[in-house]
Amino acid sequence: MPILNFGKTPFAVALDASKGPKVVCGFVGVLGGRGLAEVATGETALKSMADAIVRRGPDDAGYWHDPDNRIGLGHRRLAIIDLSQAGHQPMLSASGRYVIAFNGEIYNYVPLREALAQQGYDPAWRGHSDTEVLLAGFDFWGIRETLEKCVGMFAFAVWDRQEKRLTLARDRIGEKPAYFGWQGDTFLFGSELKALRAHSAFEASVDRDALCLLLRHNHVPAPYSIYQGIHKLQPGCLLTVSAIDPEPQISRYWSAEDVFANGSGNPFAGTAEQAVDHLEDLLKSAVGQQMVADVPLGAFLSGGIDSSLVVALMQSLSDRPVKTFSIGFNEDGYNEAVHAKSVASYLQTDHTELYVSPQQALSVIPELPKMYCEPFADSSQIPTFLVAQLARQHVSVSLSGDGGDELFCGYTRYKRTRDTWELINKLPRSLRPLLAGSLRLLPVRGWDMFASMYPGKSTTSLGDRLHKFSHIMNCASFDEFYLNFLMSHHRDPASLVLAGDEPPTLMSGNRPKLEALGKMQRMMAIDQMTYLPDDILVKVDRAAMAVSLETRVPLLDHRVVEFASTIPQEIKNRDGQFKWPLRQVLYRHVDRELIERPKMGFGVPIESWLRGPLKDWGENLLGHERLRTEGFLNPEPIRQMWREHLSGERRWHNQLWDVLMFQAWLDDQNES
Repeated sequence: MPILNFGKTPFAVALDASKGPKVVCGFVGVLGGRGLAEVATGETALKSMADAIVRRGPDDAGYWHDPDNRIGLGHRRLAIIDLSQAGHQPMLSASGRYVIAFNGEIYNYVPLREALAQQGYDPAWRGHSDTEVLLAGFDFWGIRETLEKCVGMFAFAVWDRQEKRLTLARDRIGEKPAYFGWQGDTFLFGSELKALRAHSAFEASVDRDALCLLLRHNHVPAPYSIYQGIHKLQPGCLLTVSAIDPEPQISRYWSAEDVFANGSGNPFAGTAEQAVDHLEDLLKSAVGQQMVADVPLGAFLSGGIDSSLVVALMQSLSDRPVKTFSIGFNEDGYNEAVHAKSVASYLQTDHTELYVSPQQALSVIPELPKMYCEPFADSSQIPTFLVAQLARQHVSVSLSGDGGDELFCGYTRYKRTRDTWELINKLPRSLRPLLAGSLRLLPVRGWDMFASMYPGKSTTSLGDRLHKFSHIMNCASFDEFYLNFLMSHHRDPASLVLAGDEPPTLMSGNRPKLEALGKMQRMMAIDQMTYLPDDILVKVDRAAMAVSLETRVPLLDHRVVEFASTIPQEIKNRDGQFKWPLRQVLYRHVDRELIERPKMGFGVPIESWLRGPLKDWGENLLGHERLRTEGFLNPEPIRQMWREHLSGERRWHNQLWDVLMFQAWLDDQNES
């Protein structure tokens, strides 16, 4: 494998947003502070913030500023629907009451416009953008009621000029991001942290408690961010704030917790076949609405169930071959391209694939801190960026199949976790510490030597797995076991972060009330509320935004999510198959022989890279003196993990990647 070259030039060319059509968007804004009192200084501040997220929308820029009320909005333009100047933002409502900076898509904006006309509201429309329809809804129905009628992915800031109140909102599932927080007397908000950081009032103080969460989960979950005083707005939420009432008030217009509770209490009463029929109708509607665009559109295709289903439905609704994209790797266990090509050939899509060399994949790593403006350590971010980069060479919008595993029980870890917990629960609690200690008596390499005596068995890294398992045998509840068994990289991250104290999350101290759900249902619900918006959707959004590509996720249409919550578990897992309803819809469009195979992850061989081409890079970031001087992380346990991983004694690649992504991000912050 080649030596990693960290030169900037090749990647800078790949990310050059100044060439070709531009299609994505972001918003920024400021409330209060002294800088907004003058028009010139206020607009300069807004421009600096908006320029920091130029790749989210290099098509156009706009600014709106009210010095008297010290409020300003900035926008990098989305030009997917209505490419004319009638779609320019920030945009005022017809009444003049509301001004908005909007990021995302309202897929049902045409029916909403028709509904407004039917109910007697028909303003002098300036264009046919979804943003203008959204504002008309605010004028006629109000903000909350309008959002309850919307189908879409979005985050926005809207200023009520009558009430002198700012509202931030985020879509139900969390496809689009929104950050906010007071920095002194200045309230900053926007699509990405780098925009807030560009404002002179931003303090840029690392939140050590949030760093603990990063080391546990490989991401910082909402409502926290890596910076003190700055938060993420959670999915399905509205935030209101004003200069008179500076304490942000947050409420929900859609609750995932309520959806899961209602779905469990009111299960679908039809047959399994009727559930499949209804699901196909919903998915066709969602896919059809998300195929509407005034720019070229395509789809990611891995050849798995979810992406193949999205592409199959797209092709059934299109009168021309759908453009599909996949990437491949030559390393064993990491290549799905051959399966994607088979599905594409069957569906007769216009397919493009790219086999990525190790050097191409490794060259992405130095730029990850710029894409993910807070540390993010899901290593599948690398292939996600590469497939987005490939797609962007041909289209401006790409649909993806994310969400199917969380909605329809697609992860094998759900069953494995439940079965393991039930096995542990058969052991008397008094004996568990004794058994755990016994597993740790034999060193990791001792277990591996023992396992080597039984070739052909699934004993890879047996000692490493048994030692890690021994630490979670004393969990007091199933929810605690799930958190520690599969959703934690570091079991005690506060021991690694100097002066850090892990705060509560939806997976720990603030658990939602899901006791009525079965164990597998609870895991899916928690994943939909945490792992999906905080990891999967962040990964896709930032990777795509880095190349000015808009992504859409039809399986996360909230109507699909709500129906999925009502499908009984015995239908989701039927005939020994996970995701049975999705499979049945897919088999109506694609031969099952093309799909029936073991599930693969979308990853890269980080474990071996850290022992090979990334070794020097890792050593530089994890140097003992460097860690001690920076003062965020405890050097001794990190250095021990690094030594054990390099020697092959333990497999610490996931845990080390969390630390490395923080260290690389810290470098980038210090340089900017």
